[in-house]
Amino acid sequence: MVAVARSSRMMRSVVPTATKPSWTGPRHAGLLRAGQNRQGRFGRKLGNGSSESTRMTTATDAELMERGRKLFAGDWQFIWASPSIETLPPMAGVEVAFAGRSNVGKSSLINALTGRSSLARTSRTPGRTQELIFFEGPKGADVRLVDMPGYGFASAPKARIASWTSLIHKFLLGRASLARVYVLIDSRHGIKDTDQDILTTLDRSAVSYQVVLTKADEVKAAELAERIEATRTLLARHPAAFPDVLVTSSRTGAGMPELRAAMARLIGEHQR
Repeated sequence: MVAVARSSRMMRSVVPTATKPSWTGPRHAGLLRAGQNRQGRFGRKLGNGSSESTRMTTATDAELMERGRKLFAGDWQFIWASPSIETLPPMAGVEVAFAGRSNVGKSSLINALTGRSSLARTSRTPGRTQELIFFEGPKGADVRLVDMPGYGFASAPKARIASWTSLIHKFLLGRASLARVYVLIDSRHGIKDTDQDILTTLDRSAVSYQVVLTKADEVKAAELAERIEATRTLLARHPAAFPDVLVTSSRTGAGMPELRAAMARLIGEHQR
């Protein structure tokens, strides 16, 4: 099987539509902010030796949100699918990957992030993403998103699942252009043993990563608060983990402006 590059005509983008975030109540919105601001004014060292502040002033926050909005409102296109390490596209620009258990909502999050309904293919069947899928940002942005195969349960033969898992770990260990991995965790379930395996691999490879809680609109406010705190406590034991926890809902769009802003800041630092 060889890598596949498709023309933009085969993956026509849907015109972005505005989505108004809607949580089940005001406490959810407060928890979203708490998940991202708990670290106060302190910064931290990243694996590449640079530092990144974990707090944004109101003015900086607004500026980054606008930069993130413009970046992801641009033209994003599918460019490559790699079933193996040998078929990866040449490294170029800044790459940001999304990892997570099968059915955690990686493709849905990428679609919500870019304001499109079908840029990344979604499915109700876990394990449908079987390759490393690359999307390229607007002309001149020099940014790529990588949708990784889901790990854990998948509706496929065990040998094939083992092959996907090996592909994920090899990619994380040997991609110099990879600036950060966003590890998606289902808010309803929290970090599981299979997630711990990926976190350990990321720690070993010194790739900076950040946890993004998904499907937060499906969790009651009190339970979500406990999940954020438990996640933060666990991440404190992982040296490559970024301390802030992002809280999102692809269905309502909540948390997407904050995620875009975080990515705009990350990309800006790596392009200096």
